[in-house]
Amino acid sequence: MQKKTIDIQEYELPITIQEEKEGGFTAVCSLWEDCYAQGESIEEVINEISYVASSLVELYKEEEMEIPLKLKKIEKNQSRGFNLNIPLIISVN
Repeated sequence: MQKKTIDIQEYELPITIQEEKEGGFTAVCSLWEDCYAQGESIEEVINEISYVASSLVELYKEEEMEIPLKLKKIEKNQSRGFNLNIPLIISVN
């Protein structure tokens, strides 16, 4: 079986989270006006904006548009398994 090459790109996504008067939270990226999300909790809004950002990166690449985020690193991996360190963000009161 041929090994598949996987490119993993890590971007810096600076966000601002705001609690809304009517409830819930909004998150916006100061560098990318298309990148914003809403959620009922801090965890949910972070998950949502992460999903939005990854979808936008994919769309911008397909459309050959410039991605306004800072690319921190690229890893090439050629195997059937690999290790990742991903941020786990949890709000604590």
